[in-house]
Amino acid sequence: MVSTTYDGFPAAVGVSRLTVYDWLTVEGLPGGGTPHLHLTCSEGYVVTAGRGSVQTLTTSGFEETPLEPGTVAWFTPGTIHRLVNDGGLEITVVMQNSGLPEAGDAVLTLPQDRLTDPDTYADAIRIPADLPEAEQAKAARTRRDVATRRFLELREATEGGDPEPLAAFQRAAADLVRPRLDAWERRWREGAHAAAEATRAQLDALRGEDGGHLTAARVSATGPAARGRFGMCGRLAVYPGI
Repeated sequence: MVSTTYDGFPAAVGVSRLTVYDWLTVEGLPGGGTPHLHLTCSEGYVVTAGRGSVQTLTTSGFEETPLEPGTVAWFTPGTIHRLVNDGGLEITVVMQNSGLPEAGDAVLTLPQDRLTDPDTYADAIRIPADLPEAEQAKAARTRRDVATRRFLELREATEGGDPEPLAAFQRAAADLVRPRLDAWERRWREGAHAAAEATRAQLDALRGEDGGHLTAARVSATGPAARGRFGMCGRLAVYPGI
């Protein structure tokens, strides 16, 4: 029998608060994040402060979506995305699959020689937690700039009519995450799938004039478990279990 209760955050999405990096970018923009894609998760932005844009690259081409307070923007797996901070850009990020994009479902647009295997890639993106904050910031900025240069190369090739560099990156990204798919599936089954199945069971119960699940109602609240973590696109406030 399918359970009629699901205790996680609605729809098993993940939430984090993001203050986008204000470090000058390699091409002279006021600030911005690290270009990357997700392979199994859509992601949404709810803009709460500041101005900027999200630059995206897919096989359909390059786009730039303006961001300002009140904007809600989202994109599907396979979209290379990069935040540009024109000033004070702050975002609530909403992520599929219990926040999987911040827990592994992300591949940065690094040069191909750093995408050859999971260990090489992990070494290239690592920001050691035991470093002083200034050294962590330096590592995050260096990582971002390397990925940005490759993103700009992929954009130029795509806009120039050459789809192969982007296709090669997509193939490498898929190869990198393949060893982790079983763990991702468990996360999906325990989160988004369980939430959807609970809704189905509730609908069936109500059709059968059974509102018993209503007696199990509960309220939950939490706050950030970590603040100021160096993420892909900026400093993160991360919520446990969301």
